Amino acid sequence: MTQTQNQLTSQRNYIAQLLEQLTVNYQNTKLERKQITQNFSNSEEEFTPLEEIELLTVSIRGYASQIAASGSLKNDRQAIAELQKLSVFNNHLIVQLYSEARSHYPQMQSYICMLDYLRLLVLEYLQNQQTLQLISA
Repeated sequence: MTQTQNQLTSQRNYIAQLLEQLTVNYQNTKLERKQITQNFSNSEEEFTPLEEIELLTVSIRGYASQIAASGSLKNDRQAIAELQKLSVFNNHLIVQLYSEARSHYPQMQSYICMLDYLRLLVLEYLQNQQTLQLISA
């Protein structure tokens, strides 16, 4: 049980570090975000790729911030279900942007990867936390 607790503590610290790095990476995409806004403004979609990324960012960062601050969430089962659905690469607009990002928007490509990595890390943390609760029950 102590090993799992140590793993959770390490994951929590890493989530906090990743949140800080994600903020820096987002700031580094400023110029690319302006270009993306211009290049994707004529879309027929309800949201632009950047708006889709913003929506994902708010959700994923929200969960990660709660874990970094307190180590837990009020409803971890609901969070796990939502995080499983929130895969960055399930969104066709983000996938389209990501494929163009390789040559035109490398900072944004890096940000998208890091955002999905943070999602996966938070998901793993919550699943490990549930396992620990089952073991100690």
